[in-house]
Amino acid sequence: MGAIISIEDKLKERIKELTCLYNVSSYIANCNFFDFEPTFKAIALSLKEAVLYSKDAFVEINYGDKVVHEGKKINQNVFISAVIKVFNLPYGSIKVKYPKPKYSELDFLEEEKQLIHSLAFEIGNLIERKEIIDKEERTKRQMERADRLSILGEITAGIAHELNTPLANILGFSELLKERFVDEDEAMHDLDKIVHSAIFSREVVKKLMFFSCEMPQQMELVNIDPIIADAIHLLSPNFNKKNLKYRLNFSEDTIYLRVDAIQLTQVVFNLVINAIYFSPQNGQITIDVSNHEREVVLVIKDEGKGIPDAISEFIFNPFYTTKPVGEGSGLGLSVVHGIMKSHKGTIKHESNHPKGTIFTLTFPKI
Repeated sequence: MGAIISIEDKLKERIKELTCLYNVSSYIANCNFFDFEPTFKAIALSLKEAVLYSKDAFVEINYGDKVVHEGKKINQNVFISAVIKVFNLPYGSIKVKYPKPKYSELDFLEEEKQLIHSLAFEIGNLIERKEIIDKEERTKRQMERADRLSILGEITAGIAHELNTPLANILGFSELLKERFVDEDEAMHDLDKIVHSAIFSREVVKKLMFFSCEMPQQMELVNIDPIIADAIHLLSPNFNKKNLKYRLNFSEDTIYLRVDAIQLTQVVFNLVINAIYFSPQNGQITIDVSNHEREVVLVIKDEGKGIPDAISEFIFNPFYTTKPVGEGSGLGLSVVHGIMKSHKGTIKHESNHPKGTIFTLTFPKI
């Protein structure tokens, strides 16, 4: 049997509900977009005070993977609820509970059911606004990073071209000098150092040219499965050193893509070597290759420390590295970025829960 209340009490209940709606509108208008919890706790308290049997009520608001509540928790209960939708998809819920058997579902007023649906709608709109703002901010940062990388690419290309000629001269004249000092061991030893240093520098220049998309390509339609499998197999000693396991998964036995096979190998090498370096002993690295109608997606997951938000926008910059001095040139990811750009593809990274990093590379079928 439902609650029987007088006209005067009904009026009081309407006032409470209107007060709740007014308060909630005020909370939402003044909320902190970086921390919803205080706002949602205030909404839960306002809703608890708005229902007929507020002293016995328990209000719970679930949003995403978080929850806030007001009142004493009730094990045996009856409740009414409303779904919080974000962009028309379920995101959470609001529940008002009464203890059972003291109350039944009939003790909830129709106006209270309408009230929690209104609050669910307002909360959904708030979360939508937050996600739109976050998306706009992410897009802005991505555009700024793309502009910065584009400028860096132009500067890098100029530096690489300027260095190529003097490095070629150093190598050429060093080889000529070696012919003159063939019988002098100490001089030959010094000249070998010069040659090796010049070759190393030339490799750095080559990597800079990859970043700036200045390297010539041999684009061919090939089955990329064996190319990727061979690259991973060559890294077996690196896996064994840290007792790491790897899982290599292909969605199909043959995946054809128009790529530069050598550059694809470099992409896999650089990303997997990074994953190995940052992975803990006895960890696992997963490489997934999936074929889609218009693109091929390569995903590499590790279980390392992950990439802190503070440095995430810098990791593709040339010479940027978090490795100790002498253990990395800071060119690996910039080379990968350049190769992906030259293939009209994209590279993104995200956290691999509970730990690690996921790199997602998308190659369009061009």
